[in-house]
Amino acid sequence: MGKLFGTDGIRGVANEDPITVETAVAVGKAVAYLFKNTGKNNSIVIGKDPRISGDMLAHACASGICAMGVDACVLDTFPTAGVAFLVKSSGSMAGIMISASHNPYEDNGIKIFDSEGFKLSLEKENEIEALLFNEKLKNMASGIRNTGNVTRLNGYERRYVSFLKKALPRDFSLKDMALVLDCSNGATHKVAPKLFMELGAKVTSLFVHPDGTNINDHCGSQHPETLRKKVLETGAHMGLAFDGDGDRLIAVDEKGTILTGDQILFVCAKALKKQRLLNNNLVVSTVMSNLGLKEGLAEAGITIVAADVGDRHVMEKMKAMGAVLGGEDSGHTIFLKHHTTGDGILTALKLIESVLSGKEPLSVLAEEMKIFPQILINVNVKTKPDLKLVPEIQKAISSIEAQLRQKGRVLVRYSGTQAMCRVMVEGPTRDKTSAYASEIAEAVRKAIG
Repeated sequence: MGKLFGTDGIRGVANEDPITVETAVAVGKAVAYLFKNTGKNNSIVIGKDPRISGDMLAHACASGICAMGVDACVLDTFPTAGVAFLVKSSGSMAGIMISASHNPYEDNGIKIFDSEGFKLSLEKENEIEALLFNEKLKNMASGIRNTGNVTRLNGYERRYVSFLKKALPRDFSLKDMALVLDCSNGATHKVAPKLFMELGAKVTSLFVHPDGTNINDHCGSQHPETLRKKVLETGAHMGLAFDGDGDRLIAVDEKGTILTGDQILFVCAKALKKQRLLNNNLVVSTVMSNLGLKEGLAEAGITIVAADVGDRHVMEKMKAMGAVLGGEDSGHTIFLKHHTTGDGILTALKLIESVLSGKEPLSVLAEEMKIFPQILINVNVKTKPDLKLVPEIQKAISSIEAQLRQKGRVLVRYSGTQAMCRVMVEGPTRDKTSAYASEIAEAVRKAIG
């Protein structure tokens, strides 16, 4: 049996296996079968980002769902976190998001939420995979005469905006704040500018005209250079960049410095601790987080625990350890008191709240965290053997670790969503760190590239 699910759902090039109409129909059937009668109503919510293949896959999922006698509530373009919210608030049995997040437009993916708005456990993903690779799934709908319907949900954008506002203090206002938003020609292009303007901010919006093929194209959380220029040009208090489906946030401070997800996590953690809202004085990050985050939080009296890469793993560790804040350097940040998944818009609101409560510019708050030089090199690979069993790669890693001693670290891992090996090195200087990372990346390239 193959492996469909990566670190964040099923992902690949649209119209190529596994991101095909046939797979989407099968996923719809499997989700409807496994989650039937788990919600308050007989429906599954389907959302999508604006990439061109979204309609094709969303309606294919809907067909599979309806074939199993379950209704499919199909939304227009909407953020991933908004879908998670609607699943729980509407009493639906599950949710499906059609998106490839920060990937280019030709890619797409399928993310699944349970009735409580949480991403699926590994066990539940395995159940779905078992069904997808089982020939019996094709005949499961046989004999079902009362098929489901495709339905629409009214006012869901307004409900989501109201939900986000409830995460803020009652007197919260952005009346005197100038913001630049980069919506990556993605799922936040409507709701984000609307929300921040309603809160009183002076908003300059970038990349809010999706055409199906320009999502994440030199914009958004992966490419904040244009955002940085606009922040400096307009004298804004900060810039906020979302990814294609809106579950990530990368920020730019008033000086034009691009901040990482770790720095956002750091600023928010200190603010929550000051407000005595940081449960157990604990933050969950991942093994990819910068060493500077650990050192900075330790100085603030905050404990940090590392989870495996992927916001699902972060969430699992947060729930197990009673943490209310966690996230990834990539920009996924989870505020568990307010939401069941990473939400870029919510993160932006909580970051601004942290800045206003700290009474210092974002640049000053972020500079309290020292960043170790970190180089990440992505190497395309043909296969994904166990890295521990590839002698050439292990020899290169051991050599660099010996040179770093205690002044840095090495992390080499496969991407969970692409045919790629990620080589990450942190070290004392940028030049040395870059040289170390290049040496390991070349070993990976020669061995399996």
